[in-house]
Amino acid sequence: MTLYVNGNSILVQSQQTRKNLLEFLREDLDLTGTKKSCGVGVCGSCTILVDNKAEPACRLTVEEVFGKRLTTIEGLTPPTGLHPLQQAFMDHGALQCGFCTPGMILTAHAFLLKNQHPSRDEIRRAISGNLCRCTGYQQIVDAIEAAAVLYHTAPQTT
Repeated sequence: MTLYVNGNSILVQSQQTRKNLLEFLREDLDLTGTKKSCGVGVCGSCTILVDNKAEPACRLTVEEVFGKRLTTIEGLTPPTGLHPLQQAFMDHGALQCGFCTPGMILTAHAFLLKNQHPSRDEIRRAISGNLCRCTGYQQIVDAIEAAAVLYHTAPQTT
């Protein structure tokens, strides 16, 4: 069976199909940008995109995503430099320890693909499932708001 991760076709062995998707991404594909935290899908640290929808990888198995397009933070990052949303997080001091950042960025990316003119309240609601234990969300909301301008001038895709 084949899995599509970050634009690449990945051949999956039959014994791997029932494996937890988060563990498969981290351990088998070495995509460690997806973080393991709560393990029950409530903190957002393991968020990936499944067909451009933000989903907690810890609550999925490999077989549940066959035929779907997966994007991890590694897949969002262009070959050189940073994705504009990643750059906005840096520019606005929204990184802190960075543990929640990949999930936060992927959640924001999925949101901005659908809503390119968000209000600050809409941004806050969009990222409400992603927990940051380092600080408040002011810088994160600022970064997403700044990046939104780039989405409506030149829509980003994964």
